[in-house]
Amino acid sequence: MGSLIVQKYGGSSVANPERIKNAAKRVVRYKKEGHDVVVVVSALGDTTDELIELAYKVTDDPSEREMDMLISTGEQISCALLAMAVEKLGTPAISFTGAQVGIITDTSHTKARILNISAADRIKEKLKEGKVVIIAGFQGMSIKKEITTLGRGGSDLTAVALASALGAKICEIYTDVDGVYTADPRIVKNAKKLSRISYDEMLELASLGAKVMQARSVEYGKRYDIPIHVRTSFSNAEGTIICKEAKSMEKIDVSGLALQKDEAKVTICDVPDKPGIAAIIFKELGANNIVIDMIVQNVGRTGTTDVSFTVPTEDLAKTMKVAKRVAREIGAGEVIKDENIAKISIVGIGMRSHAGIAARMFKALASKKINIEMISTSEIKISCVIGKKFAESALKVLHDEFDLKKAK
Repeated sequence: MGSLIVQKYGGSSVANPERIKNAAKRVVRYKKEGHDVVVVVSALGDTTDELIELAYKVTDDPSEREMDMLISTGEQISCALLAMAVEKLGTPAISFTGAQVGIITDTSHTKARILNISAADRIKEKLKEGKVVIIAGFQGMSIKKEITTLGRGGSDLTAVALASALGAKICEIYTDVDGVYTADPRIVKNAKKLSRISYDEMLELASLGAKVMQARSVEYGKRYDIPIHVRTSFSNAEGTIICKEAKSMEKIDVSGLALQKDEAKVTICDVPDKPGIAAIIFKELGANNIVIDMIVQNVGRTGTTDVSFTVPTEDLAKTMKVAKRVAREIGAGEVIKDENIAKISIVGIGMRSHAGIAARMFKALASKKINIEMISTSEIKISCVIGKKFAESALKVLHDEFDLKKAK
């Protein structure tokens, strides 16, 4: 007896008619094995980027509502084409937009959050009729009945949310990579594919720059205990299963590395060293929707201190504007930016029970004469800000230090 499976095909997996037909063959194979299949699709290839580019050729300030109307069409095209390809193979299929299956979101255009899925019964009804149900990812309908999109990685989020709402046993994410690796295999040639990784480890890696999965999708999977199988659509090879942690996972001190090059460091100099000043600075940054990553405050010896923090590079211009204004208001000195930084991180749930991990990390970086500018830790990760020019050598030396080429 087959079970219900939710599959998601990324843009590279449906980039052209040939790949759409190949995805259809895989879907039909699962259906013939007796499974009920719900499919979520991204837009074809670079369609979303092309639509955004088109908008900016019309206006340099498009409204977020109209952007959602525009970019949601990409997924509508691919879900209809995949439904046609599945039907061509003799298997009945039907496509739906996010709104048609009741993916209800909040009102935040271009980065909406899913509140609930109100029309899951409609999907179940079509599955009972023997149809493959194909749904446009990345989109929904707000509580004000407006079309919304879910932001980067939104199709993954659609798939995991549907798997939860429908009671699926697993959510398969088909992409152009064949799983989660110990480090970026384009940089570290002996990086190994992991067969399993815990939700918490994947959440850390995703938030630290690993591009395989967006953090929001993994959060959703963890909250509702939906195992997520990340695999390639270009072969039948097993990928990596993101799931609850098992005792055996704790035997490994470090599971993976992440490298982020799209961060910048901002330093507000000569900040008055008195209570409440840091709250003023970061309240203003938060009010402008600037996400702060790492923060370091130097010890003040002359009644002032320097406060450094990191932000995504895309937010740097806005951050500098806000930081300079706040610096004037609190009587601080100049505001300095540094875009030549990178963040290197080690992640592993085994770090909870293995001592000396930080020392090994710092010693390995020192062996390559790599200076550490900032350090941040959590229960299962250590991150260091270093010069951008050292990014790749840092990744390689840490991969060797923790012997990740033997990962399983």
